[in-house]
This record gives sequence, structure tokens and C-alpha cells, in this order.
Amino acid sequence: MSGVHWKATRESHPARDAALASMDAVSRGAKEEWLSLFAADAVVEDPVGPSAFDPEGKGHHGWEAISAFWETAIAQAERIEFFIDDSFACGNEVANIGTITTHLPDGSTMDAEGVFSYRVDDEGRVKALRAFWEFDRAVATLR
Repeated sequence: MSGVHWKATRESHPARDAALASMDAVSRGAKEEWLSLFAADAVVEDPVGPSAFDPEGKGHHGWEAISAFWETAIAQAERIEFFIDDSFACGNEVANIGTITTHLPDGSTMDAEGVFSYRVDDEGRVKALRAFWEFDRAVATLR
């Protein structure tokens, strides 16, 4: 997991394991592998609420919409790294605290500090990925 820098506990938990697998797939640009982690009725809210990626703020529901989100948000990056400082697993969810660094094709980078939560079903498939980060705050880190 070269693009995932994990300082938090690695104690196995279905939601934490799914989060790690998700971050690893994103950091390697493995779209199909990433999509396979989601349940058919999953939702991705990244970030939560209205944004450039989701103007209505309703999230991306189902594999087709989540695949389109990949193309709009993830595929545009040269590389994405995850720096996770802490992780809290409760019930069928995990909340990870850290920073996502996006390396853009023009050589610039941007940091999104936040809380990144994953909820899984009984099979360990992601039902909800919710990323709490502020777009303007991230853009302010552009360098």
C-alpha cells in the first residue's frame, strides 16, 4: 500500500478493512477493484453536501453513479495519497481522520483534511462512503 500512510490502529474490523482496501485501490488507480468493494445500492458522498463533484449534494448512488464519480474526481488526479492519523471502528462503520493529498497532472498538489467514514453490510461490502472535508479549505492548500 505505497499510497496509504497509516498511523492508526490496524486492528481488523470489516469497515476498517474495507476502508484500507478502498484507499489502496484508489492510490493505485485500480478503478474496477475499487468498484468491486461497493454494494450495488451503495452511496458515495465525497465531500458530504453540495460540491463541484455533486452540485445537488445527494451523493452518488449505485455502481454506475459511483463509476462516474471516479471519472470526475479520481481519474483526474495524477496520483492520490492517504495519510490516516486515527481510526475509530464502531458497529459496522469506521471513521478515519487524516489527509488526502491529490497530485494533479500539472505538478501541483492539494490536501483535503477531514474525517472519512465507511459503512459496510454483513458481507463487508461498502454501503456508504462519506467524506467530511471542506472544498474551499482544500483549494487553499493548492501548491
